Amino acid sequence: MYQRFLHTGLVADPICKRHDTGWGHPESASRYDAVFRALCAHGLIDLLEKIPCREALNRELELCHPKEYVELVEFEVAEGMTTLSTGDAEICTHSMEAARYTVGGVLNAVDAIVKGRIKNAFCLVRPPGHHAETNRGMGFCLFNNVAIAARHAQTVHNIGRVAIIDWDIHHGNGTQDIFYNDGSVFYFSTHQAPYYPGTGWAEEKGANDGIGTTLNYPLPAGSGRTEIFEAFENGLGVALKAFRPDFIIISAGFDSRIDDPLGGFTLTDDDFADLTDWVIARAKEYCNGRLLSVLEGGYNLSGLGLAVAAHVRQLTEA
Repeated sequence: MYQRFLHTGLVADPICKRHDTGWGHPESASRYDAVFRALCAHGLIDLLEKIPCREALNRELELCHPKEYVELVEFEVAEGMTTLSTGDAEICTHSMEAARYTVGGVLNAVDAIVKGRIKNAFCLVRPPGHHAETNRGMGFCLFNNVAIAARHAQTVHNIGRVAIIDWDIHHGNGTQDIFYNDGSVFYFSTHQAPYYPGTGWAEEKGANDGIGTTLNYPLPAGSGRTEIFEAFENGLGVALKAFRPDFIIISAGFDSRIDDPLGGFTLTDDDFADLTDWVIARAKEYCNGRLLSVLEGGYNLSGLGLAVAAHVRQLTEA
């Protein structure tokens, strides 16, 4: 049951820990534990409305991925393969189950926000999603959680325009790919460049009906608060004023935090709190505060927990 006095939701189900990427892999089940412990240690867990996970149906995965790709992932997981054939995404026999529950939990959060049961939500989920293209899993990602959430909001709840804000250290090539020709979803990304996956250059601005609804800010290693906030204020701020989203989703990657082993940015926990406040203000201005945050990267376990706690604290105070 949802309790109306708690306005920030939390999707967190240990079933996602069944996605075993193998010894030493940076995207491990330990990430879930680190974040959950931090939420408890910072007194946040009791401030969050628990949103249950569920298995996403094939037709929901197929909002962004063709049937053939969904069946390919299911087959390769069932066959006991250790890496998805389409790219660098480790899998195990429980990966499809974990991925379905991840997507289902995110969709439950969308439902709760749109129906007014909560104002915003954070999804502590894995595997992450923003590298998953229409028919290709890669970069630790099987299905594109935020993209499916955006399509779900549009198809189930008649939400018109969705903005996706990606502050992960890596460019969300999958999210860009899925919506590159679609003017109803605005995709914005700050990311380290040149770096994996080699996409996200400033000249990539969308095509056909989607021209102008992709905005990339590739930044060099060593970038931090000054560069990121300039991109938000002078780039995204202007774009959102013109786009006027009805719903906002954050691809919340915390590998852009200082000292992350896979990144070279220098954002601090205070910076993530301020970025969160910046997005909250735009959500209040354009879409009645409707805001969904979904975990992407972040591989320094202690740093990941601290950054997420700072982020979620601001969501609860929105």
